[in-house]
Amino acid sequence: MKSLFEVKPVDREFYEKRLRDWLPEKIIDVHTHVWLARHQLAYRRQMFRVQTWPARVAAESPIEELLETYRLIFPGKDVTPLIFGSALSLEDDLDDGNKYVSDCAAAHHLPALIWSAPEWSGAELERKIQGGGFLGAKTYLSFAPSYLAEAEIRIFDYFPHHQLKVLNRHGWVMMLHIPRNDRLRDPVNLAQMLEIEERYPDIKLIIAHVGRAYCPEDIGEAFKVLAKTKKMCFDISANTNAEAFRQLLETVGPKRVLFGSDLPILRMRTRRICESGKYINLVPKGMYGDVSADSHMREVNEQEAARLTFFMYEELDAFRRAAHAVRLNADDVKDVFYNNARRILANKL
Repeated sequence: MKSLFEVKPVDREFYEKRLRDWLPEKIIDVHTHVWLARHQLAYRRQMFRVQTWPARVAAESPIEELLETYRLIFPGKDVTPLIFGSALSLEDDLDDGNKYVSDCAAAHHLPALIWSAPEWSGAELERKIQGGGFLGAKTYLSFAPSYLAEAEIRIFDYFPHHQLKVLNRHGWVMMLHIPRNDRLRDPVNLAQMLEIEERYPDIKLIIAHVGRAYCPEDIGEAFKVLAKTKKMCFDISANTNAEAFRQLLETVGPKRVLFGSDLPILRMRTRRICESGKYINLVPKGMYGDVSADSHMREVNEQEAARLTFFMYEELDAFRRAAHAVRLNADDVKDVFYNNARRILANKL
């Protein structure tokens, strides 16, 4: 049987020397996508408010491939994912995608979130979450009304208040991918993040990707504002910004930080750099098709490509460096990679 992807000596060396002993034996990954190609017809037809490069890594992400990825990337570790779908438009088959996630969660005894749409009433969201055995909701900024310019989208345009009231009443999880060009440092984002925590204190709020602070320029004064928060959590998914991780840990402490991956894209072979505040994924030539039109992708020569490992390992190593900088101990690391998520998802683990 052909392996899902190749694990090279450079990968094994990276894992064994930098990560294996530092990571706890049990890990919970709070940010993973599972879907089948049939669920993303609109997404594949046109990209609207969506980065194109993740689609080059995987056309679909069946649950079997997700679990196999953990076996290949984390030898010797026991990893449990929190799963949700990957829909980017109401034209996609949202109901079938959510049913697939629900079925996978039941079959493999995994926690899951529904992929919601802002058009749903509060009662409809409640019924769908309870009917599918979900623990809360995740959605994406592309579900905001089409008449809004992408740079003007606000959180409440795709996570409306009537739905947040339902999530709050039940104490459910809200996985939030924030919008807007300035990412974490955007004052509108920060104000609305604080508003959610204040108005809906029982929502288990998780800010995905450390607020998309992928480069140092994305941070601004955000952590001075976020120092006021008391409950919201942050996952580190698809992020390799050690400076953002350091400031996050210094601001909120290790008990409000969660490991997330954003699989399947974290099995990508890449190293991320920043140039003038813009992230660029360095990739082997030809591995991900013609990337010449994508400003977030850049091919490297054969010698440099031979040194590239998985995006997953690059994320973990960046967080390891930040953890060392703020002097986290082994118990703190276990909190980030297991205990914090177990507390949030306790009734499903």
